[in-house]
Amino acid sequence: MSVTQYSTAPRTATDSTTPYDVGLPVLRVVLGVIMAVHGTQKLLRWFDGPGIKGTGVFFSKAGYPAGETMATVAGLTETLGGLGLILGLLTPLAAAAVVGVMINAISVKWTGAVFGLEGVEFESLIIAAAVTLALTGPGRFALDRFLPALRKHRLAYGFLALALAVVLAAMVLLLRD
Repeated sequence: MSVTQYSTAPRTATDSTTPYDVGLPVLRVVLGVIMAVHGTQKLLRWFDGPGIKGTGVFFSKAGYPAGETMATVAGLTETLGGLGLILGLLTPLAAAAVVGVMINAISVKWTGAVFGLEGVEFESLIIAAAVTLALTGPGRFALDRFLPALRKHRLAYGFLALALAVVLAAMVLLLRD
């Protein structure tokens, strides 16, 4: 019986493509598109969205002060976070932006149900996907590879970005009536 030897040397640009190199961009792009679409619905009324005014009314009814301002913040966070994920640019922060928005979405929507029309399974899945990307990094095919500080993803970046997301989401939730 032979034992397979695995190299412990760091990967170089000439190494073959791995399943992670293909799978992580798929997750990034799908999640990024979902978030960017939701953001542009709020900001620009694209994709049959309510726009700033309509979203602002919703935010005000949900107990947030300055509904239109909060709608703008949420729309920008979703759009820029989504675009960051699509491009693999500042991936830990882009993923953290998604987590922060979804924490607020769950707190507004939560009725005690997990599944069904009043459930939070979709929001929970989005959080899980974003946390995964924050912790694993964007994969090989991402703009982060051109940024010296992010070229080699470090787990600490993901944890720090997620901690920032939780703190900022909590601060926004404290503003609610």
